[in-house]
Amino acid sequence: MASDLPFLGSREAMELQEFSRKPKRNVSRTLGELLQRVGDSTGDNNPASHHVFEVDHDPVYQPAASMPFVLSFHNLTYSIKVRRKIIPSCFRRTVAHGSSGNVMEDKSGFKVLLNNISGEAREGEIMAVLGASGSGKSTLIDALADRISRESLKGIITLNGEILESKLLKVISAYVMQDDLLFPMLTVEETLMFSAEFRLPRSMSRSRKKARVQALIDQLGLRTAAQTVIGDEGHRGVSGGERRRVSIGTDIIHDPIMLFLDEPTSGLDSTSAFMVVKVLQRIAQSGSIVIMSIHQPSYRILSLLDRLIILSRGQTVFSGSPVTLPAFFAEYGHPIPANEDRTEFSLDYIRELEGTPGGTKSLVDFNKSWQMKNPRISHTNGTRLSLKDAISASISMGKLVSGSTNVDSNLSSSVPIFANPFWIEVLVIAKRSFTNSKRAPELFGVRFGAVLVTGIILATIFWKLDNTPKGVQERLGFFAFAMSTTFYTCAEAIPVFLLQRYIFVRETSYNAYRRSSYVVSHALISIPSLLVLSLAFAAITYWSVGLAGGTSGFLFFLIFIFASFWAGSSFVTFLSGVIFNVMMAYTVVVAILAYFVLFSGFFITRDRIPAYWIWFHYLSLVKYPFQGVLQNEFDDPSKCFVRGIQVFDSSPLRAVPDEIKLKLLKSMSKTLGMNITSSTCLTTGSDILKQSGVTDIDKWSCLWITVALGFLFRILFYFALLIGSKNKRK
Repeated sequence: MASDLPFLGSREAMELQEFSRKPKRNVSRTLGELLQRVGDSTGDNNPASHHVFEVDHDPVYQPAASMPFVLSFHNLTYSIKVRRKIIPSCFRRTVAHGSSGNVMEDKSGFKVLLNNISGEAREGEIMAVLGASGSGKSTLIDALADRISRESLKGIITLNGEILESKLLKVISAYVMQDDLLFPMLTVEETLMFSAEFRLPRSMSRSRKKARVQALIDQLGLRTAAQTVIGDEGHRGVSGGERRRVSIGTDIIHDPIMLFLDEPTSGLDSTSAFMVVKVLQRIAQSGSIVIMSIHQPSYRILSLLDRLIILSRGQTVFSGSPVTLPAFFAEYGHPIPANEDRTEFSLDYIRELEGTPGGTKSLVDFNKSWQMKNPRISHTNGTRLSLKDAISASISMGKLVSGSTNVDSNLSSSVPIFANPFWIEVLVIAKRSFTNSKRAPELFGVRFGAVLVTGIILATIFWKLDNTPKGVQERLGFFAFAMSTTFYTCAEAIPVFLLQRYIFVRETSYNAYRRSSYVVSHALISIPSLLVLSLAFAAITYWSVGLAGGTSGFLFFLIFIFASFWAGSSFVTFLSGVIFNVMMAYTVVVAILAYFVLFSGFFITRDRIPAYWIWFHYLSLVKYPFQGVLQNEFDDPSKCFVRGIQVFDSSPLRAVPDEIKLKLLKSMSKTLGMNITSSTCLTTGSDILKQSGVTDIDKWSCLWITVALGFLFRILFYFALLIGSKNKRK
């Protein structure tokens, strides 16, 4: 069947039964080659169908015994600076002597997380790292996966005897995090298909990618859940074991040479955990190096593992095959009872030693002597290929589907860093975001409802404003509130990226796509929603309030509303890339937007702002749209807003009868030497603009500045992702 993949086996292989631990290299093909044949056999017209095809055993496709990859690591040491807490002097003696031998902390205040760890992992095998919580399991996995800064990690890591560059490691490996970071509203099939779009080259037809995904679904045992959404706390979805297998599937779609997993069985029942590790065994047998951390494997899982490294406080207390555990502890003087589980006894005994004054030092020393007496025989000495030749051979046999056909002397340049060009990544990310948003319309619905309600309230409160001095003040208030509202409603976009942040980090850490592609796609996918919000708000308020300018004035008002939404959305997106906590991000956004409104020029005009605060006035995002819509409203020189006796409306004389006001106008006329009647225009729109202090920049410049600020914050968002999403420990 199309699901008969070498690294996973047939459907019957997923049943809970015992299998041979050792890979059968003479009958196993790579995932890439078999799936390439699957795609060819299914054809481009009906990729989802399954056809029977014969799997011959042509020696051309057999991984030769002289070609295995060997990942070696020597004397890995990693420590972090400990922040000391202030402890009362009466407790210092207790703290200093209460846990000797357990806490690996030197005199300089550094806590040692890894202490001279050495070992090797080979193609076709699963190496598992065991230990209690805090023993350094995840730290060792991170060190091997290049998730620790090279400046902080001491020691040597080589692949086939050559130092492995960080750039190349990202291309040939994959990392499965402990948490299942998936989009909740995508189905299992959609999740794997989007992963295929990211990790498989453009040269591979879409039908072959679909066939690959369908085969992967079958072999991961996800056929019944293929059309089920992943789900989250608010939406029922797949089970925990199925979710974990989906996470693994997203990272092995391109058939990596090395696969790192941080506790892939955490939180699963024994059956689901066994099925997950069985999948990992098949991946290893296809020609991959599989390295995983695991807390306490069951007997059945232990039978699938090829090599164990047991850690205690960052030190190696055992390294070797699981079958040698009884002999190891028997020679140490503490044999494992016949009715005891090997790993359970080992971890419990190590935990007991950690509570003793001497800690596990004796066991660490014994392990070193044990390794010297029982060295592991290397089957690759003298015949192991160079790293360049080994990668080239793997690619030629269909592994590491990256679009490269050969490997030159410069490994980093010959193997493509990204499987697809920039514009393909932008389209795929946009399509995924749209699909996920479409299934959760309440997110946009809440924001649209907020804009709709705000527009209706403003339209009813400021209904059909007149051109009197009082109407002028009310127009100023309307514009100030309307422009600030567009920015405050953008604050609801804060959780969008924060919820996706760790998915983004996981995908970009191993070059699924470029950070720039994500930023551009994120901006493009926001434009349609911003346009809908702008159109709804402008249509509700413009004609109801009675703003000036007719159709052209409405279009300009609409453009400014859209530019405000664009700048506000970009600003909030940038802050979400800098601040990781949702509540803190909300607090910062609301505070900064309040300052923007304060310095916008409405509450205090530009000429009244102190010189030491004027810089904030020009940094205010609200200033430019507020100033632009005011100029759009009052730029008609023929329109009058104060005539004759209306000049007294904003003074204490507004309650005086009109006859007295007319007499006052005549007195003023004689004093000023000009004729002022009840119809004389005393204040035009230009006068209002000068009084408001919004004439330093014209309305078109305000529009371009608002749009440019939106682009500026998108660029800053990119640099925030570039700097803040390295996903490496210091």
